[in-house]
Amino acid sequence: MSNAPLMPKATAVWLVDNTALSFDQVADFCKMHPLEIRAIADGDAAQGIKGMDPISSGQLTREEIERGEKDPNYRLKLAESKVRLPEAKKKKGPRYTPVSRRHERPSAILWLVRSHPELKDAQIMRLVGTTKTTIQSVRDRTHWNASTLTPMDPVTLGLCSQIDLDFEVQRAAKEKPVVEQYGGATLLPASETTRKEAELEHAGNREELDDAAVFAKLKNIGGGKKPVDED
Repeated sequence: MSNAPLMPKATAVWLVDNTALSFDQVADFCKMHPLEIRAIADGDAAQGIKGMDPISSGQLTREEIERGEKDPNYRLKLAESKVRLPEAKKKKGPRYTPVSRRHERPSAILWLVRSHPELKDAQIMRLVGTTKTTIQSVRDRTHWNASTLTPMDPVTLGLCSQIDLDFEVQRAAKEKPVVEQYGGATLLPASETTRKEAELEHAGNREELDDAAVFAKLKNIGGGKKPVDED
């Protein structure tokens, strides 16, 4: 099924006035209801609308119309446009933030700075649509509203999607891994504790053997002296 022509109602007016096509054929081509076409033909609708010639605009050919006039069951086909319009390129830049949400951006920036310190300023700018100056003022607490700012998740505020946030966090983690902070004492594996206990026990036995050897040596040295008789 072909697409509708440009200005379908004006095209329908022209086809009704200038061709012998049936109401169903005009309705199918213009993507309108047959009753609307009948109303146009009766003058009950589209009053004051100037008809647009689909032949001059390149949407229909004279041969296509003649084929439709000869066969009431034939459905007109929209001609392919010879003009190729280039696709509009998506502009790169900060994300647009609605006016009603802009006052919440500093709170979102504060949340991102505290929760994800690995994020760069450029990433925060993409997420919440802010400027580097605003980010810096939130970081060093020089923002005019710094005393009342409360960290708030930008996803909850609707400033960005969870997918975009996760993507930026993963990218930052790959570029600058976060150093794991000390989380308190943890239990060692059984193999480690058993090995350490064995080492301590072996060291204690060695100390006892060393002490015994020293005392034995001193005893031997003392036993080698004969007692002196007193006169």
